[in-house]
Amino acid sequence: MRIFLDTNVLASAIATRGLCTELFEGIITNHDLLTSKEVLRELQRILSQKFRLPKRVVQQYLDLLRTEGHVVVAPGSMPRLRIKDPDDILIIACAITAKADVFVTGDKELLNLGKIEGMPILSPRELWQRLTGAG
Repeated sequence: MRIFLDTNVLASAIATRGLCTELFEGIITNHDLLTSKEVLRELQRILSQKFRLPKRVVQQYLDLLRTEGHVVVAPGSMPRLRIKDPDDILIIACAITAKADVFVTGDKELLNLGKIEGMPILSPRELWQRLTGAG
């Protein structure tokens, strides 16, 4: 499965131990991880400033994402969405361009969309339940 993880899921996967970490490890092992330059840029800022992770740790994580994932180039066209954060439109556009089977986020506004251009938008827990057959 081709899975695009939003910045908040990737940040939680390294900054905390729990569901997002387990989900991330399973995706790296058994699926295709998709990301974009925009996500990596935003992730670097959040991990450095908000979570205050050491620069070396942040760089190693970004390197892992570049090595194990597929970095998608920003598309020329954007979907028409009515959401507050214009950066999220670009990130969703990258997921669509990459032909992701699913977009995973903790962002409630994006989760409320449910689906865009046939691509389901799921929470980490919803994806974990689908992948494990739980729930």
